[in-house]
Amino acid sequence: MSTAAIIVLVVVLLAALFAAGWFLGGFARSRRLRNRFGPEYERSVGAAENRRAAERELSEREKRYAQLKLRPLSDSQRATYLEQWARVQERFVDEPGDAVVEADGLVHAVMRDRGYPTDGFDQQAADLSVEHASVVDNYRAGHHIRTRHESGEAATEDLRQAVVHYRTIFRELVGQADTRAVGRADTRAGEIPEARVASDGNADRQVDRTHVKR
Repeated sequence: MSTAAIIVLVVVLLAALFAAGWFLGGFARSRRLRNRFGPEYERSVGAAENRRAAERELSEREKRYAQLKLRPLSDSQRATYLEQWARVQERFVDEPGDAVVEADGLVHAVMRDRGYPTDGFDQQAADLSVEHASVVDNYRAGHHIRTRHESGEAATEDLRQAVVHYRTIFRELVGQADTRAVGRADTRAGEIPEARVASDGNADRQVDRTHVKR
């Protein structure tokens, strides 16, 4: 085989190896992003010009998220937020619209105390999606219904769904409090029984099952 033929063969092999590496690298990146973001990955792909653009945007979210200085809530903070959430659900019975607005504000407050930037809803949702991809659509759905409520377009059932959506992202952000801290919070709150603060307590059932006064 001549020297020229050998050089051509080497170039072809190198090009083939580069192409294979590029393809496998892209496949591995896609699989990693799909595994991390779950339904958020498919949502982003559907909203972007193409898959590569969506994956680039998701990777940028990861880089931004890595720069955030997030912190967990203390047990006393968790207990306080659980008390406040119980009151939101109680308020829903007579004032569903106000309860939705309050639920949105409560999620916003938890995000702030956890260290999330809170400027701009779309950016908030993007930041949440990195570690809370399975529930971030609940935040979007709740926010959408709140916006409709402000325009007078949300029915009572819509408002109930909004509170359920907010409850999902709220629980995810607050996490599990030490039971002793929750007990102390109940004592301070007085009027809120422990079952109302628990994740599957009476306050939850009010939102899930009660016919709300119009």
